[in-house]
Amino acid sequence: MVDIPFATVDELKARWPDFPAGGESYAEVHLEDASQFILDVCPSAVEVSAGTRRRVVCAVVRRAMQASAAGQVGMSQMSETAGPFSASWTASNPNGDYYLTKQELKALGGGGRPKALSIPAGDVGWCPSHRLWCSLAFGATYCSCGADLTLDEPLWEA
Repeated sequence: MVDIPFATVDELKARWPDFPAGGESYAEVHLEDASQFILDVCPSAVEVSAGTRRRVVCAVVRRAMQASAAGQVGMSQMSETAGPFSASWTASNPNGDYYLTKQELKALGGGGRPKALSIPAGDVGWCPSHRLWCSLAFGATYCSCGADLTLDEPLWEA
């Protein structure tokens, strides 16, 4: 098992030059929560290097903490008008949620491209009359087409 959190507050500060003053205890809680979030979303993270986990958790925490900061950080859209004085901002992460980018997910060993599924053709289980889409074809321990009851033809899914 890996140690949680994946990074310390000092390691976060080293990667974030504008770390908010007095935010150490807040960052410490975020580092623990984000580390657990990473394990929940991408269990394969335990198999990657400690440096990769450290880098990713610092990025996740930085995004979450910047969401609550004032200013233009974390804005996906901004609009200002000089007269008659209107302004509009849309935050990209208004609640400070944790999320992984595609690059981070890939670095943690997750987010691979989907692969094609193949279903074995022919006999399924001990009865040659099972349908190809019977639960037995997908590794179940029960028949969903009913061929095991008749020993000849499926009762359902015909």
